[in-house]
Parts: sequence; structure tokens; C-alpha cells
Amino acid sequence: MPSPITAGLHCLFLLVTACCQTSQDSNFHPFIQYIIDSTLGEESFQSEMQRQKRNILIFDLPPPEYTVDIEVSLMDSSFLEPVKEYFRKLSLPVSTNISNVEMTVSNINITTVCLPSGENKSCCSCENGYAWPSAVCSDLITCPSVSLAPDLPCSYMMEKPFHGPYCEPQTEDLCGMGEPIIMNMSVRLDTDFWDDLRDSSSELYKKYKADLEKAFNASYRCLPGFVSATVTGFRPGSVFVNYEVKAGAASFDQIANSNKIVPQFLDALYRLDQTTFTMKITDQTNFTVSPVDIFEGDTVRLTCQINSTSQNVTWYYFDQIISTGFQYLIERNISTKTSWSTLEIINITVKDSGTYGCSFTNSNHFHTLIYKATKTIAVSLLYITPNVNDIDVICNSPEMQTNSPLLSCCIDRCLPSLTGDWKVNGALSITGVSSFSENCTEYKLNINESVCPPEMSGTVTTYTCELRTGHGAKHSQTIRVTYLQTAHVTISSSTKTLSISEGYPFNLTCESDMSNYDSISWKIQSGTSTKTVDCDMCINNSKFPAMSVLTVRTATQDWNGTYICTFSQKYLESSANVTIKVISLPLKQNILIKPIATSIPCKVQQALECCISANTVDHYKVTFVVQENEFQVGKKIGRNLVCYVYNYIETECSKEKKLMAYCKFINYIGEKVNSENISLHLIPDKEVSCSDSIGIGIEGATLIKPCCTSDNSCTRGNITYKCSNKAWKVQRNDCLSEQISSLLTCAESLVNSPNAKANLSEYLAKLKEKTENAKNTINTSPANLGAIVTILHMVSSIPAYAEEFTIQNFLSTVDFIVADSTTEVWEDLNKEEILKSSLLLQSVEKFSLHLQPVNNTIPPVSANSLQLQGTVVTENNNPYYNKTFHSTENLTASVLIGENEIQTLPQNSTIVSVMYSKLGHILPRNGTQYVNGLLITTTVSSNRSQKFNINMTFAKKNSSLKMPQCVFWNFTLNNHRAGWDTHGCTPTEAEDHVICSCSHLTSFSILMSPDKFSQVIFEDYITYIGLAISILSLVACIIIESLVWKYVTNNTTSYMRHICILNIATSLLIADIWFIVTASINDQNQQMSRGICFVATFFIHLFYLCVFFWMLSLGLILFYRLVFILHNTSKTAQKAVAFCLGYGCPFVIAVITITVTLPRNSYTRKDVCWLNWKDSKALLAFVIPALIIVAMNLFITAVVIIKILRPTIGDRSNRQERNSLFQIGKSVAILTPLLGLTWGFGLATIIKNSHRAFHILFALLNALQIQEALLKRNSMSKWSSQQTKSSSLILVTPMLAMSYPFSRTFNNLCGKTGKYRVSSSEPSSSSSENTSKSYSLLN
Repeated sequence: MPSPITAGLHCLFLLVTACCQTSQDSNFHPFIQYIIDSTLGEESFQSEMQRQKRNILIFDLPPPEYTVDIEVSLMDSSFLEPVKEYFRKLSLPVSTNISNVEMTVSNINITTVCLPSGENKSCCSCENGYAWPSAVCSDLITCPSVSLAPDLPCSYMMEKPFHGPYCEPQTEDLCGMGEPIIMNMSVRLDTDFWDDLRDSSSELYKKYKADLEKAFNASYRCLPGFVSATVTGFRPGSVFVNYEVKAGAASFDQIANSNKIVPQFLDALYRLDQTTFTMKITDQTNFTVSPVDIFEGDTVRLTCQINSTSQNVTWYYFDQIISTGFQYLIERNISTKTSWSTLEIINITVKDSGTYGCSFTNSNHFHTLIYKATKTIAVSLLYITPNVNDIDVICNSPEMQTNSPLLSCCIDRCLPSLTGDWKVNGALSITGVSSFSENCTEYKLNINESVCPPEMSGTVTTYTCELRTGHGAKHSQTIRVTYLQTAHVTISSSTKTLSISEGYPFNLTCESDMSNYDSISWKIQSGTSTKTVDCDMCINNSKFPAMSVLTVRTATQDWNGTYICTFSQKYLESSANVTIKVISLPLKQNILIKPIATSIPCKVQQALECCISANTVDHYKVTFVVQENEFQVGKKIGRNLVCYVYNYIETECSKEKKLMAYCKFINYIGEKVNSENISLHLIPDKEVSCSDSIGIGIEGATLIKPCCTSDNSCTRGNITYKCSNKAWKVQRNDCLSEQISSLLTCAESLVNSPNAKANLSEYLAKLKEKTENAKNTINTSPANLGAIVTILHMVSSIPAYAEEFTIQNFLSTVDFIVADSTTEVWEDLNKEEILKSSLLLQSVEKFSLHLQPVNNTIPPVSANSLQLQGTVVTENNNPYYNKTFHSTENLTASVLIGENEIQTLPQNSTIVSVMYSKLGHILPRNGTQYVNGLLITTTVSSNRSQKFNINMTFAKKNSSLKMPQCVFWNFTLNNHRAGWDTHGCTPTEAEDHVICSCSHLTSFSILMSPDKFSQVIFEDYITYIGLAISILSLVACIIIESLVWKYVTNNTTSYMRHICILNIATSLLIADIWFIVTASINDQNQQMSRGICFVATFFIHLFYLCVFFWMLSLGLILFYRLVFILHNTSKTAQKAVAFCLGYGCPFVIAVITITVTLPRNSYTRKDVCWLNWKDSKALLAFVIPALIIVAMNLFITAVVIIKILRPTIGDRSNRQERNSLFQIGKSVAILTPLLGLTWGFGLATIIKNSHRAFHILFALLNALQIQEALLKRNSMSKWSSQQTKSSSLILVTPMLAMSYPFSRTFNNLCGKTGKYRVSSSEPSSSSSENTSKSYSLLN
């Protein structure tokens, strides 16, 4: 059988031969010549045919069929159409015999026609019914000479010579024969955009559309599988044309080439920009994400792949371009036909969720191709669901030990790479066994009582499960296991018999072996009722040891029953109980005594009665005790009272005396209570002035009886009678009304009850109602008003829930009793030993302090003259506290606590402020100062021992008052009688208001005075002028001393004298400067910081003491030189003693003073910066040393005068007498200021009501103290220098004095000594030097 090539050649030869026979006139010479020049010769052809023949003979196979591609090259293209026409008309099949081989040509088709186009290119096209193979589809480039005629075949550029592949019969696998795709493209026209282009029905739109579609169809028709090109719209930006090309898959170069020829088919007026062709493909990118389920912490890989080559790849997160960085890693890879890129997101978070896009871009001058794809990824938290979050395990429970809890952690989906483990953390490391399933990990606990001791009950152990996805994400979940143990609780009583009498105290102690309890509760079960003990003041709990002590101060029948003490830890409760029986016994305040105080005559019977309520069923042993003598009593039963009576007769009547009597009640268990004392005043019979049914008494005597009516019904209080003009007259009626008395009794019962907090709201409602009803009685009765204050003070100690109804009732009750109609009654009450107005203010403070928030809020409440506002400190509240109050008198006040202070308070602390518009005027005044604004109370529930800054702004009520002071009501002043205090508060005055800055909390207001003290008094002028002159003189003194120092200190005495003077001047200068600065600030009503005030006071005290001690040093040197004439001490020793005395002693005294008084805040005065006198007597630390030094220097001055007055040998002439007197006057004038004797006038100034002249004289002399000494400076220096040069004058002491040292000293001090002339040319002894030095001190 011949090969396909041989058969093809033979077939071609056959065809040519046939052609030659039928068309002799046709010029096919070139074509035939090509066949003759074939590479196959005749010989080879024959041999090949022979082989095929032999094969056929041997195998006897059917004749094969061949499809042969034959390329026919024509030298002249004009033969192309005739050849094509010939083949179309050729009658087939055609048979021939070549070398005895029968061959038949059944079909001849022209598939591919190529025409030359340039030197190395050909334009090839497929005939109808044929298409290019897929292998060359992407390489087909349209030839430039393309006609608009749609029926012409498309020719494509091929390399010359063309060796195939050739066109093939059309099938779905060939180029352009598959399902067409839609390519969205756009191009820009550099023309103006008209609005008609938005309207598809406009003529302009239609014209543009038609022209452009015609050009697009002509230029794109040769794309593989082209169907159509359609304009879809126009958009501004010049004119952007959006159009769709429906064709097969075309390569970049094919589309670019088609774009290039678009202008050939479009009018130039459209000004098409060939560089703006853009095509976006959004459905040909393979976008994959791994892993499919993405959790926070995973490393995610996003991969985009296209079937095209592209160098430019861009990744987007929404519209933001992603670059390689810490979190992102981008990889690219390009092969011959595909491109792909991977974006790796490391440790992805939930915030990274969103739309990611990839963009592949190819571009040249005529085309920009963009492959875009997007993918939205959702990042989830690896949410672990435990079977429990918190679990309580009772270690000593048998059920727990046999069936231990199972802990598990699961996620909501199955992940093949999921792994996990467990970690145990806690003081109790109780482990278990872990296991793992598809999406869960489990942990079975091993519960054993031995590893869970009682002291560790309540310990929390955390079990943490951690799950990992395998892609980097991991998450953990903690399960809290609280290990509990049932506690062993015991309860004991302070009473051995478990019985207690009414009125007696007792306590119960409840103990547990479990210290980690959450709460302790007490309940009292009596019969079928059970009540909770909510008395916060009577329960004291401790952790180590685990103990709760219930203290009952006054037992009543409310405390009778079985006490159940419960330690709670989580839901586990462990209890113990004990039964306490309260035995009836009258309370002391409920025993009515008759009389309370009375006079009794000698040997006359006096009925003494003690009455209790008739409701008492128990029987008591009752006796009367008079002067320690006990007497049996009789019993008298009335409708309301049971009275025990004893008729007492006093037989010892030698003198007038006072007796005390009381009755004693004893119950059946032997416990007793004594009534209040009955005061009996024994009087002689002859002195009796008043005698009737009320009682017996002398003129002016008082008698006090209880408040009882004729029907023997009594109320609280008493009536005081006075014997006047032989008749008893009511001096004071302190009886309470029946309503108020009942309220007081109920308040006493409420305060002593176990459930006071629960019943408080109901009682306050009743208190408000009855107080309002008894308003007329209260307005005229100090006793009733005082009883209401006592009631309010008692109930204020009970913590109240901050409910508007409860607060309103309390404040309304206060408002009733501070109304203007009660002013006279308050004046009467404020005369008592205990200030009821202060007690009322303290009651409101305590009530606001003990308020307990409801739902973390404190409601604002107003009650006419009172307003309450508050807040609870929580994380969500304002960082500062700012409340403003408005009174009915149009006065305002505000409270501000800064953020720094609020942050120091623990969570859930309460801050409560109460405004009073009338209570401030009820409190006693502070001298001539008036409360000139509202009164504000601010309390903080947490204990505050450190400094707490608060700012308040008060509007002035009376703007004519001056000198504002910020004050607070100090309950501890005046032996706890209380009073206004300025400590810790600084005022800042404005036109119509005053700002108070204080460093503590309590009740604040402002005090102001009339303008009569605004003028500076005469003494102040003397002080300021004198001190100014003194300061200048002191500076001059120091300068002069420094200039003449070496000239005036040429011997020991002169040196020490000038040392003293210089230090006196320096100390006095420093002290005066501090004094005048602080005094001027205080006089100008400016406030000084307490710290600066302490410093100023310390230095004023120190340096004024230094002045005195240096004056003492100067006096002692003078005394030493006058008395110890022949004794000599070194300069160093004298200077050491002087400096120790001058600075050491004052420093020790000043330091001790501030150390002792400063911790008690009593170092300085409240109005000026000087040592306190009223509270701590710190001023004595200055007065006592000063007066002692003045006294010593006065003594030294006296010694000087005596020395001057002593006679010399022989009689003195009148001239000598006059000289002595002059010398005495001169010495006194010098020593008085130098030795500080003018300070002696200070004694007169501290005497109460001393004459003003002493104050003026003291201020004048001491302000000008230094000038007096300075006036003598020149003469003293001259005299001193002259005397030191003297060599002939010495003092000689008599022989007797020299024989006996003591007598010698006495004679030197007071005795007679002689003055002698000794012949000498220069100083020859120390006594000579001493003499001259001593007298130099006096001049």
C-alpha cells in the first residue's frame, strides 16, 4: 500500500493530468512544472507502489481511504479563481491506475487560501465551511487590508512560506466555533458630551450608536467566533462609549489589532482616541480561597488565575491597594498560557473581613485588558462553647465523688485539622482525663475529698481548653470550677442559761471552719414567723477566724426566739441555731417615778411611787432603796399603770440634806433594773412655805413631777413647779403630747428591734404624719420639738433604702420643725447643755450618710426648705460630682467634687448633698457674724481619713455684710457642744457669691460680718510703720557692723558683744519680715495656704525666740564681766555657748512645739498665722521663754545699776552723784532695748479688758526696739575703743572677798569694792582688761 504522501502526489498528478486534458488552452505551466520538479522520482514511486501491491496481495486488506492536505502554490495569483472554479466544477469521483494500483479521488475541497502580503507575510483565509484549528486561534492576526463588506472572508497574517496548519471542516472544537462570550469594552471620544447621549431615543444617540456599531462590527468581525458589536450607552468625561463585543475567546493581540483598525471605519469627526480602548473581564478569573472556613488567627491564601499572560497584578481590599508588608505576602507566577498570583494574609482578624479583589492588567498603545475578580471572605472568631461556664463542686458530697463532672469545649463545625488540649490553674490543682472528638474536647474531673480541705472551700480553679484549627487560629475558653465544702458551724451565747432579761445586753457568736464564706445571715424564728436581723450596727463579721458576732445592746421581746446563723458560700448554706428566751423586765426609761424631785419635811410621810405599764403580765419583786436602805413596797393596780408605793419617813433631822431614792425590779431569774433616782430634799418644818396636794417646799424650792393626769394616764416628760409666795407655780412644762410620746416610745422600740431597716420606712411615714398634725403643739413646746429631734437622731442611725417616699418623709419632718414659727422654741432649746439644733444637723448628716442606693441611684428630693441630691460612684457615671441647689428665697448653692477625688472612692460609694435654707439660722451665731447663705451638707459613704477637696459656691443673702468666712459646723468644738469652725476652708469672694474650697467633708456655710471692722486700727498703723523703720534700721545696723567689724572687735568682750548684736539684728530682721508679710495678708482678708501658714508661724516663732536668747546671751556676758571680774574664759568657749544658747535652744523649742501640736491641727490659730492659744496653748512655747529671759535681763539690769551706785573710797561729791545718776539713766536706756525689757509690756496686753494704752505702748516700743540700740552705736564704739586703750584703771577687790570665793562673788554683785589708781604704763593683768570690757557694755 502506498504511503499517504505518495498517494497524495499521485492523486495530485492525476488531477493535473485531468486538468490538462480538459483545459488545453489553460496556461498551467508553472503549476505542472512544480509537479515535475517533485522530490519523488519515478523510480521511487514505482518501487513504493510495488511494495504496497505485495502487501495487499499478502494481507488482502480493503482499500484504505486518505485525506490529504495538498498545498498548491501559484506564481500568479490570477490563476487562483480559475483553479477554485475548476475544482468546484470537477466531476468526481475520478479513478486512475498508477503502476497497477487503482486509485480513486472521491472529493476535492479548497480549505485555505493565502495571498502574499509583504516580503515575509501572507494573508490567509478559510473557505466557507472551514475554520482554523484551535491551536492557532490565539495567533490569528487580521490582515490590514480588510474591507467593510461583511461577506468577504477574514484573512489573517501568516509567516511566508506557510506550512500550515490549514483550515479544517467546521466543528465545535475549532477556532471561534464554541459558545461566544460577551466582552465589555469602552473607548473615549474626544468630543463634548451632550445630554442627548443619555437619552436612547434621541436622534444624536441613535446616530452615534449606528455609526459606532458599524465601525465596531467592521473592525471586530474577524475576531474568532465574532457575532456582533453593540453600543450599550454613553457616559461623560468627554464621551465614553460603552459597548459589548460578542465573539469567541480572543487573544490580547487580536483585540488590540481590531481596535487599531476601528478609526478606518469611523468618521474622523468623532475624534476617537485609540489609546483608550479598555476591556474588563470579570468572569474568566479562577479565584480560590484557602481555608474555606476562616477564623481569626488563621493564615489565609487567596489565589487568582487567568488563562492569559499578564505581568501586572494588583490586589485590593475593598478599593485599597494591598502591598507586601508585615501582614501581607504576595506571590506571582507566569507561564506561557496562564498567570496566577497568591495573596497570603498572616494572622487574619475579624477586622480583615470584607471584599478582596485581584486585577491582571495587559496594555499596549491600542488596548488595555483588565481581568478582575472579587471574593468576599468572612472571618469568624473561633467561638468555643463550653458545656458550663461556672460550676460548683461540693468536695465532700458522695454524689460528686461517684459521678465526677465532665467539662467539654466544642465549636459549631467539624474541622479535619482541629486539635486541642487542657490546662489547669488554681490553688487546688484537681486534674482529670481528657479526650477528643470531631469538634469537641472533653475533660473528666477526678474529685477526691482529700485534695479539697475545708480551709480551701470556695477556691476557684480554672480549666482552660485551647482549640487550634491547623491554619494558625487558636482560641481558648476558661471554665471556672468552684470547689466547696459543707461547713461545720457552731453557735454560742454570752449567757450561760440562754435566758436574758429585757434591757440587758447579750451577744451570740457563730463560728465556722470555712473562712471563704460569701455572706453571713442571722434570722430569728419565733413560733410560725421568721424575721431577718438587718441591724448593720449590731453584727460584726470577720474572716480569720470565720466568725460572726451578733451584739444586742438592749434585749426586748422582739429578740425572743430561735436564732439561726447561716454561712453562705455560693448556693451552699451551713447553719447552726440556738434558742434565746427573753425574760420580761421593765426598761429603765419605761419606769415612771413619782415624784422626780421634791422636798420632804422631817418625820412626815412621803409617798414614793414607781409605775409600769399595766400590760405587763409578769410578777416582779419590787423594793425601794433610800440611802442604801431597802424597803418593801405596796402594789396599786390602775387602769393603765401598775404602781409600787412606799411611804418614806425621814427620822434623822439634825440638818438639811439631800437624799436619793430609787425602786428596784427583780424578775424570777434574779436580774434587776433600777429606776431613775428620786431626789429628796430634807427641810425643817418651820421653813415650809408651800404645802398642798402638789407637795411641800420652802420658798423658792422646785418640785419636779411626771406628766400624769387625774385619771392616772401619763406621758413622757415632766413638770417643774416653783414655790413662790407660798404657792406652787408651774415654772416649766416639759410634758410631751400623747402623740409625740407614743412616737418616742415607738422610736426606741424600732432602734432596738432586729428588723429596724425593714420597718423604718413605715415609721417615717407615721412620724411625718403625726408631726404635721401636732405642728401647733410643737411650735409652742420646746419639749415636743426636742423630742422630735431626739427621734430623728435615733432613727438616723438606721440605714435606709434611698426610696423617694422614705427620704421625703424624713426631710418633711425636719422641714416642719425648722419652720419660722418655731424660732422662739429653738432659742429656748439652744440654751440647754446639748444643742438640739446641732443634734438635728447631725441627724440629717447621719441619715444621708447611711442611705443605701436602690438600682444604683439616689433620687433628688425636695421638702420646702430642704433639698437632697446624690449619686452613686460607678464606672458609667460622670467623672466629677456637680450639684446645684435653689431655695425658695432665690438663693443658690452648688457643690463640686473634682475627678481626682472621685477616682479615689471605691465603686458603689455614695455622695449625698443636702441643702438647708433655714437650719443655718437656727444654729447659734458666731459672735457678730451671721450665716449669709444656704447651709450645705455633703457626705461620702466610704471612710475618708485623708484629705478630700470640695468646692462650694454660695450666693450671698445680704450683700451689705463683709469679711466672708467659709465655715463648717464642728461637732467636737466647745467640749462637743459644737460650733462654727474655719479650719481647712479658704474663701474667694466675688460680687454676689463666695466660693469655698475645703479639704474635708461636713456641713458648710459662709459667715459674714457688718463692715465695722474693715478699717485698720491705730495699733496696726504703729506696727506697720514701726516695723518698716525697724527693718531699715536693722539692715543699716548689719551694714555698719560689717564695715567697722575689724575696728570694734579688737578684744574678747567687744567681739562677743558685737557677735550678739549682729545675731540679734539678723534674727529680728528675718522675724519682722515674716511677721509683716503674714500680718498684711490677714489684714487684707486674703486667705493663705495652711502649709505656708505653718511655715511662716514656725519661722516667726523660731527667730523671735532667737532674738530673746541672743539678748539673754548679751545679758549673761554683761553679768559675767561685772561679777566674775578676775575670771577669764576663752573667746571660742564664749562663742560656742552663745551660739548654742542663741540658736540651739530656740530651734529645740520650736521643733518640739510643731511636733506636738501639728498632728492635732492645733499649731496655728484659725484667723492668723501665729501660735494657737485656745486649743493647744502652743503660745506658751513663746511666752514662757520670753518672760523668763525678760526677767533674767531685768535682774542683770538691776545688777548693773547696783554696780554703778556702789560708792568708791571716800565720799563722793555732788558732781560724782550727778555723774552716777547720768550713768544709770544711760545704762537703762541702752539695756532696755538691747535686753528686750520692753517686751515686759506684753504682760499687760494679754490681760482681759486691759487698757488700749498698753497695747499702743507695747506696739510702739517693740516696733522701734532696734532703733533705740542703734542710736547708741557710735558712742558705744568710741567708748569701747577708748576704754580698751586705758592702762591705769583697774578694780581691786577687798582682801576679805578674795579669801572667800562665795563672799567675793556676793561682794562683786552687791557689796562695796574700791577703785584704785595703780601706776602702770600698760595693761598688766587680766583684771584690767576685764574692767574695761565690762564698762564698755554699759555705754
